[in-house]
Amino acid sequence: MLTLAIAMVAGADRLYGHSTIAFAAAIMLLVIANAPMLRFNCPQCGKNVFFRGIFVVPWPNRICTRCGHDCDTPLFPKTLMDEGSAQG
Repeated sequence: MLTLAIAMVAGADRLYGHSTIAFAAAIMLLVIANAPMLRFNCPQCGKNVFFRGIFVVPWPNRICTRCGHDCDTPLFPKTLMDEGSAQG
């Protein structure tokens, strides 16, 4: 997505000269592409796992920095009854 945004700005710059509109369109494209990341929160406290203080990074925290919850575990762990019914 980042490559597409850079190519769009570079192409518009090459064809039409410096374009603020192409730059704005690239920024909007990146915001739309990264919007799902804002909904990935810790299931216990609700803190976004991509934020590191004031910075946002492209990989999530495995352990929540607010409550210490292991965000790498599944939300609905298998129970013994689920395993027994799956075997037959």
